[in-house]
Amino acid sequence: MRLLPTLAATILGAILMTAPAGAALAPGAKAPDFTTRGAIAGKVFQVHLAEQLKKGPVVLYFFPAAFTGGCNAEAHAFAEAIPDFQKAGATVIGMSADDVSTLQRFSAEKCAGKFAVASAGPRVVSGYAVGNAGGSRTTRTSYVIDRHGRIVFVHDDADAAHHVEMTLAAVQKLAHS
Repeated sequence: MRLLPTLAATILGAILMTAPAGAALAPGAKAPDFTTRGAIAGKVFQVHLAEQLKKGPVVLYFFPAAFTGGCNAEAHAFAEAIPDFQKAGATVIGMSADDVSTLQRFSAEKCAGKFAVASAGPRVVSGYAVGNAGGSRTTRTSYVIDRHGRIVFVHDDADAAHHVEMTLAAVQKLAHS
């Protein structure tokens, strides 16, 4: 009799393991608040989403791992576009599962000290549905969050090429609405 529940659990587990780890949060969803440690220009500080939202919209972009090709290129592209994001009133925060000491170096070297990067712990990864199958990295997913804490735009694509332009366009649209 105990075989049936065990068999059902095994089949369900196999189905879940073949499904995507989780879909990105949808526009209109409430962005989960968090506090974590991050760095800007190599200096460590506390990052609290609710505090950042008091200044205006936030672009929260998750990237798989610091010091990898696509993530380096994406950080450079965001750094180059920071004046445009600031003009639209937005704050950019990069997030990965990397530890803070790695992100300190990354913030200074690859982000050119222009925006914060922060460590996404398991609660943040789960809350934003950005965990990969192994759990050691985050997916490449960008969120634009309005000042009220609602997600207004999501770009969920492993290719780093369009995250900056698409999130900037969403922020600019938000600024004009």
